Amino acid sequence: MMKLLYQTHSPYARKVLVFAHEAGIADQMEVLHHETSPLRRNEVVFAQNPLGKVPALVRPGQTSIFDSDVICAYLDTLHDGRKLIPTDGEARWQALRVQAVAQGLADAGVAIRWETTRRPEALRYGILCEGYTQKLTTSYDWLEGELDTASPTHVGHIALATALSWIAFRELPVFGNDHPRLAAWFGEFEKRASMRATPLSGDTYD
Repeated sequence: MMKLLYQTHSPYARKVLVFAHEAGIADQMEVLHHETSPLRRNEVVFAQNPLGKVPALVRPGQTSIFDSDVICAYLDTLHDGRKLIPTDGEARWQALRVQAVAQGLADAGVAIRWETTRRPEALRYGILCEGYTQKLTTSYDWLEGELDTASPTHVGHIALATALSWIAFRELPVFGNDHPRLAAWFGEFEKRASMRATPLSGDTYD
């Protein structure tokens, strides 16, 4: 059985697990929680990923795979159902660009947390935090107009839902009342069994 090195409070790790549930292969992996941060070296994780980050997928008899995008691409080869990463045409590029925005939202959110809660107060850089916050708000505006809410579920939807859920979980700036399409889509996606099976919990330990 594959082993997924995971964190219960990581949007990137949750993205992989939600993807596995949506693909119907979550039962093919053992999920193992591992605490990591730039200030907390986890030797088990470093043994599988030279960056020392989760998620990392440990495969029996094969090399490990890391980074949520790469793991999801691999998992999409392990099932016979409809592919969650479209293989060609504009559907592929739409899914991948939504995934890219979602990953950027999570990255910006992590950076905001460093400048608001995790870095010692005397070392926080307010202007930098404002810049990352702008990345959230401009992405929300883009998603309100560009998100393909009617298309079948794809990797971009999964990445976006897990990123938005984590942003709310960490009490970071969320989309407002002026994003009704995004809010309606997110509210429905959170009801999916894959999201209910993978709740966020816990905090980062540096």
